[in-house]
Order: sequence, then C-alpha cells, then structure tokens
Amino acid sequence: MKFIDYMKGWFRDFWKGFGGELRTIFSDGGVMIIFTVAGLGYPILYNYIYLNGTLDETPIAVVDDADCFESREYIRQLDATREVDIAFRCENMAQAQELMAERKVNGIVLFPSDFGEKMLRHETATLSIYADMSSFLYYKNLLMSTNMVMLDKAHSAVSVQAVPYEENIPYNRTFAYNIFLLSAIFLLVIQQVMFYGMCMVEGTKVEENRLHENRGGLRIFWARSVAYWLIFMGLGLYIACIVPAMFGLPQRGAFGDIFSLLALFVTDCVFFCMFWSTFFRRRESVFVLYLFMSPVCIFLTGFSWPASAIPGIWKVVSYFIPTTFGCRAFINMNTAGAALSSNVHLMWLLLLQTAVYMVASGYRSLRR
Repeated sequence: MKFIDYMKGWFRDFWKGFGGELRTIFSDGGVMIIFTVAGLGYPILYNYIYLNGTLDETPIAVVDDADCFESREYIRQLDATREVDIAFRCENMAQAQELMAERKVNGIVLFPSDFGEKMLRHETATLSIYADMSSFLYYKNLLMSTNMVMLDKAHSAVSVQAVPYEENIPYNRTFAYNIFLLSAIFLLVIQQVMFYGMCMVEGTKVEENRLHENRGGLRIFWARSVAYWLIFMGLGLYIACIVPAMFGLPQRGAFGDIFSLLALFVTDCVFFCMFWSTFFRRRESVFVLYLFMSPVCIFLTGFSWPASAIPGIWKVVSYFIPTTFGCRAFINMNTAGAALSSNVHLMWLLLLQTAVYMVASGYRSLRR
C-alpha cells in the first residue's frame, strides 16, 4: 500500500508539474512569440529567401590585358557557363571597379598581360577574380564558373588521361544553396528556439521569485523535461519533415531514421537548455547571446568549413553543443541518404552528451 500511495503521489506531482510548466509557457507572450514566430516562421522564411536555390547569369566585367587567343577563348567559355554573364568588357580595372561601384556588375575577372605567354609555354597561368561580397552567391558563381573553365582547359590540354575519371555529383547536382544550407539550419532552429524560450521562462521565475515552482525533486524535473520534449518533438517533425516537403527539398532519409534522430536530438537539447538556463537571472539576458551564439553553432557543425580545419579550442567547445553532432547526422541522412546505422558514432556522441547534461541539469535543479 505504501508503494501504491507513493506512486500515486509521484504521478500526481508529476502531472501537476507538467501542467504548471505548460501553463507557464503558454501564458508568457514573449516565449510564445519565440516558439511560434521563430519556430514556425524561420524555416519558412529561410526557404523563401533561398527559394530558387541557384543564382544564374550573374553579371560580371572582364578586363583582358593579355588580348590573346587563349584569353579570348577562356572568356568565350566563361560566358557560356550557367553561373555568369559577361555584361561588360573593360579596357582597364578602373572602368570595371566603377561598374561594380554602380552595382551594374557583381564581379570582375582580370587576365594579366602574360596569360597567353604562360599558356603557350605550358607554365602556370593565373587570373584574378573580384566578387561583390554583399551576397555569398556572387562569389560562389564567379569562383565555380572560372574553375570549371579552368578544369575543362586542363583536361583538353592532356591528350591521354593518366587516370580516367568521370564527373559525378550525387547529392546536389545543381549546387543549389538551399539544399546546402537548410539541412544544417533546420536542427539549429530547434536548439536555438528552445534555448531562448527556456532561458526566458527561467529568467522570469527568478525575477518574480517563482523558483519554488521548479522544486519538488526529480518528479518535477522530469515533468518539466517532458513538457518541453513534447512541444519540440512536434516542432521538430514540422521543421525536419513538413517544411522540406512544402518546398520540394530532397528528403532521402527514411522517416524512422529521422524520427529516431529527432527524438534523441530533442532530448539532448532539453537537458542542454535546462542546464544553461539556470545561469540566467533576467529574461532579456539571453538575447545578448543571440547574434553571437547562432553563427558559432552553425559554423561548428562543419557543414561550411571542414571539421578537421576547425581550431582545437573550438573543437572542444563544439563537443558541448547538441547541433554539432545532430546537424551532421541529419545532413548525412536527409541529404546524402545515409541510414541510421551509418551514423551510429554520432548517435552515441549525442547519447553521451544527453547523459552528461541530464545529470548536470538534474543536479542544478535540485540545488536551486
């Protein structure tokens, strides 16, 4: 009977804590703005911004100081690429720079005077490119087009290939920026929205002397955890499955694998956010981290910069952030079509991180 009474009391306190946390969340206008506007709106906004995925026929200017057959042939092939359109041929760099200042072109290609001579002598010939960095896509298009022409000319210059090869781009054949970017952004939105919302809730409780709502042993700790887990599992399925389907983005991962990853990732994020939220004393303090934390988290996932090239100190920092392993696994599954079994090492790292934050957040909750 004592055990039955204990379990009844446990579940009674659990549901009381669960319902209390949900009421706190849904009654806080600022938190609900973050959860709805950021959680539901950001994935759609990002997709609309990068809706086309590719930028074609970027206008550029060419300065041909070499004025030779080789440079003219290179320019002709460059103009034939999908990425750029040679809108102006300038006599000197001053004219090209003026066109770029007037935003009539988004890039410049300069052929030095010795370009043809070096090509004829089979030496390394160089050319210079200048891109308008107001958009990364301008730089990407200019660099890709010049590199593709360069590789084509190098291939043509060799009559017999030492090692035969063929081009095969299996995952992003059009080099679409949305496919490249959004797979990493999706899980970052889940983590960041939960982090800011939970820190606001905890900051409000401190300001209003309501920390007693978090007290009640592990049953209240688990009740609060489950409340956030259910909210963000629903949000996670919306972000990772429904939004890509709405915009026709590739979804190569099996639903069961994606669901398993989301379940572990959201669990990790819950304890991660619960731990760090205990250090905030004011609800607005978390916004100081907004501009700093998001770019750092996305950079540390390794999707835009090789993880092997990240400095050692930042690698250590990345081990404490759920998106480091979650985004990599999601990209592997959703973009490359890898099975869950191929990401076991990342899942184990997520599980280890979850265990560490679960113990740490539980300890902090009991001590407050």
